[in-house]
Amino acid sequence: MSRIGNKSIAVPAGVTANVEGQTVKVKGPKGAMQLVLHDDVTMTLDKGVATVNPRDQSKRARSMWGTYRTLVNNLFTGVTKGFEEKLEITGVGYRAAVQGKSLNLQLGFSHDVTFAIPEGIAIATPKPTEITITGIDKQTVGQVAAEIRGYRPPEPYKGKGVKYAGEYIFRKEGKKK
Repeated sequence: MSRIGNKSIAVPAGVTANVEGQTVKVKGPKGAMQLVLHDDVTMTLDKGVATVNPRDQSKRARSMWGTYRTLVNNLFTGVTKGFEEKLEITGVGYRAAVQGKSLNLQLGFSHDVTFAIPEGIAIATPKPTEITITGIDKQTVGQVAAEIRGYRPPEPYKGKGVKYAGEYIFRKEGKKK
């Protein structure tokens, strides 16, 4: 029995959802999204409550049950509240700036790194050392944050690089004489 899959999803006010076969379409104040369900799960909508159920009791169906319940919940959260990821840049001369449809990063290389902002994602730099990534798709927001962090991950000796807000960097001691 899936503990996550058993939970029903309350459809928020101002959100319209419909199920056409295995396709779930959700439209809300921040935009519209859709998801194609796995063949081993079904979804029903009645009176503002969405439920995801396995088609049978096979191991695969039960494992997809909780996964797709969470993915459907992320659809509802995305079109109402959206998702946000914050990155922090540490290092002398390291900074970021948004220029049109691209993010310009100065990360200690001999050249600037230019990151093209994907469709449906908004990037803001409230300070030159902070990056805020927002969007309605949780997977895309996380992927963009991981790609930006991947240009210069934080190193363990001085802690320089791009890290998630609140991420702990395990620090190492340098060489001793």
